[in-house]
Amino acid sequence: MNSTKAIAQHYYHGSLLSAIVTALEKQQKPLNNLSLDDLAPIDEFHIGGRLASEHFFKQLPLNDASQVLDIGCGLGGAARFVAQTYNAMVSGIDLSKEYIETGNILSQWLKLSDKVKLQQGSALNMPYIANSFHCAYMMHVGMNIENKQQLFSEVFRLLQPNGYFGLYDVMRQRDSELNYPVPWASQQENSYLATLEQYKHYIEAVGFEVIAINNRRDFALAYFEQVRHKNKVNGMPALGLHTLLQASTHEKLTNLRTNIVNNIIAPIEIIARKC
Repeated sequence: MNSTKAIAQHYYHGSLLSAIVTALEKQQKPLNNLSLDDLAPIDEFHIGGRLASEHFFKQLPLNDASQVLDIGCGLGGAARFVAQTYNAMVSGIDLSKEYIETGNILSQWLKLSDKVKLQQGSALNMPYIANSFHCAYMMHVGMNIENKQQLFSEVFRLLQPNGYFGLYDVMRQRDSELNYPVPWASQQENSYLATLEQYKHYIEAVGFEVIAINNRRDFALAYFEQVRHKNKVNGMPALGLHTLLQASTHEKLTNLRTNIVNNIIAPIEIIARKC
């Protein structure tokens, strides 16, 4: 199995939409009257959830005239957040057919289909015209892509001059073996972690200027503790990351936290601009 198929298979659920509907029914949430917050427990599939999204997107010049590209969009949760919060038009691309099909239905439920367009495809060869976007971003995607220079070159091609590129990825802090599985990979063979220095090198090599870097390790650990306390007090919610990760949820999230505590990895933001 090649790496692309292996990555797509890693995220395959099999009955994702049905699982989401069942969880929403348990919460007595009618599908014809959902809010962005109702879907946040699955839409914010990255460390820090909604808090991380708010911090990240405030650093990008987004407004109602923005054409935005979401690379590795998954269910399109971040795309819907950007579309509703900033009234922007967002195009999303992801390898997972199941995530794309489910995500487009979620956008219909929230009446955001006119602003959020999701399609299946590779981030290394995206079907968009050069200079089409004002902003591009990726959240927890680079860990699944080995050829980062080709990825960043493709993003550079699609952005307009002075366009912004935001990344929020998990990056390697030191050369030590990780505990697997983690949310993005079940084993080391399908995990393509890189250091901040490597990210910077590849980003700058294709023509971007790095204008901000934020290590979010402390934020991540505080967030994990908040979630642990909340679940202990209120119990596990019907809708959450376990809806996506299923039986492997506890093991993957525990390993993720342990790897961060041991300073092997950390979630890091990079904000860059096309020169």
